[in-house]
Amino acid sequence: MAEAALVIDVEGLTKRFDDKVVVDRFALQVRQGQIYGFLGPNGSGKTTTIRMLCGLLTPDGGRGTCLGFDILRESARIKREVGYMTQRFSLYEDLSIAENLEFTGRIYGLADRRRRVDEALERLGLGKRRGQLAGTLSGGWKQRLALAACLLHDPRLLLLDEPTAGVDPGARREFWEHLHQLAHGGMTVLVSTHYMDEAERCHALAYIAYGKLLASGTAAEVVAGARLHTWAIEGEDLAAVAAELRGAPGADMIVPFGARLHVSGTDAETLASSVSAAAARRGLRATSVDPGLEDVFIHLMRHAPEPVTVAGRAEG
Repeated sequence: MAEAALVIDVEGLTKRFDDKVVVDRFALQVRQGQIYGFLGPNGSGKTTTIRMLCGLLTPDGGRGTCLGFDILRESARIKREVGYMTQRFSLYEDLSIAENLEFTGRIYGLADRRRRVDEALERLGLGKRRGQLAGTLSGGWKQRLALAACLLHDPRLLLLDEPTAGVDPGARREFWEHLHQLAHGGMTVLVSTHYMDEAERCHALAYIAYGKLLASGTAAEVVAGARLHTWAIEGEDLAAVAAELRGAPGADMIVPFGARLHVSGTDAETLASSVSAAAARRGLRATSVDPGLEDVFIHLMRHAPEPVTVAGRAEG
């Protein structure tokens, strides 16, 4: 079966603000029908990249296409085909759910907006709440309303900037069920998130730090590409063994995970020797485990390149 068409295809994407390089020669390819996870710490350039892709910011360098349109010359055409959901709820809290969607439909100039509003309300389970003021909604219901507004003009690409921040786990799960339904129907989704369980729901991932792409691929490919080895230590006084292992040969990273301690490194033999010796001295149990995405992302962040220097000044 032939591969799906590329919806996003950019390379060398660069953006500066004054002396700060926020996005540094970034490259990304996303295919139709994919849910593509965009991960990285705060200030890593995720939001700036999303805004360049949807035509809200003009890149200072680089080239590429979004939905087949040139990101430099055809940003107005991209905007008409994209649904963009910002980090913060951006609709009117003193309008009802239906009034917000009606207003959004007018902005897009939709001739059949009443039908589209009704369909959006039903699709996201908002029909019974159509008259409720947006300001009285919980975080999960505001999230649904924001998604309904993004879908009103039938976009081909959804760009979602940390859409589930501050939303309870049940609402997050329902939101992701909606995203997978949309992707199954052929829509492409680029979503930034800090949640590892959400990252694992994506078809592919990109990890960015200081504006640079550090890793990309499926979750399994990203984990395998890190070539990280992890041991889990269980027992009493884990703080003491953590202190002992800090600086020990092969133990590059020590992270508490509930009642366990994860110790990771790239030198398998040296790591195993250090962990086994430390655990044996305290009568603790040490087991080799598969590294998870969180182990890998903490590892990537700790080994991220130094901030870019522009005109002799460091960007932090």
